[in-house]
Amino acid sequence: MEIAQFLETLDREGQLLAAAAGQAGSEAKVPTCPDWQVRDLLRHTGMVHRWATAFVAERHTSYQPDAGLPDLDGDELLTWFREGHRRLVDTLAAAPPDTECWSFMPAPSPLAFWARRQAHETAVHRVDAESALGTGSSGVGTDLAAIGTNSSPVATDFALDGIDELLGGFHNRGKSKVRSEEPRTLRVRATDAEDAAWTVRLSPEPPVIEQGADGHVDCELVGPADQLYLSLWNRRPFPEVTGDAEVAALWRETSAVTWN
Repeated sequence: MEIAQFLETLDREGQLLAAAAGQAGSEAKVPTCPDWQVRDLLRHTGMVHRWATAFVAERHTSYQPDAGLPDLDGDELLTWFREGHRRLVDTLAAAPPDTECWSFMPAPSPLAFWARRQAHETAVHRVDAESALGTGSSGVGTDLAAIGTNSSPVATDFALDGIDELLGGFHNRGKSKVRSEEPRTLRVRATDAEDAAWTVRLSPEPPVIEQGADGHVDCELVGPADQLYLSLWNRRPFPEVTGDAEVAALWRETSAVTWN
């Protein structure tokens, strides 16, 4: 995908997130993030948007800490989120293609990295916001299998890119906690795109990710790209699991990507 496509998606996903958060209310529980209410989701995502904006706008070439979470709630918090999202989109859109700044995964350019990363960051958290619709502060309606009824669709090409970023970006690094004492092999295969498969080799070391579907595997996760994308981010149940279900459970238990 091109930078312009990521920016279009980032713009849309942020607006959808804000709309869902406003409709749900800041006290509503977020079933996909059980420890959060909508206010936590807005504070976190808005903080990440501002953190990312600073690297591009101020051309930081080394890691910089975030500015922390705001002490805002209700309408003030929602306005703060919208303003930060708008500035992120506008900053990325106006930045020269050769902008040099810090990033933390391989990409064609720092600008391409931040456009892609923030598009996926915002899309996943948009799903979180939509999961809160109808739950209120009581947490009623927390069955993840039923959450999809509230969700806006994820385009197949964007979902495929997101799977690739998660597997080949986040979990191809030493920070990944998806490890197994005994060697195991997991395959992820999308059914709605040609040659869309990844093989994840697990061991006591960081996972080794290969594109393709060659060779024996212990477990396979199969389904449409959008469902696989959200299930690998632990926002949905896996669409279909074949083989050793313990390998799928290992992913579920250890693959969370957390802040700091």
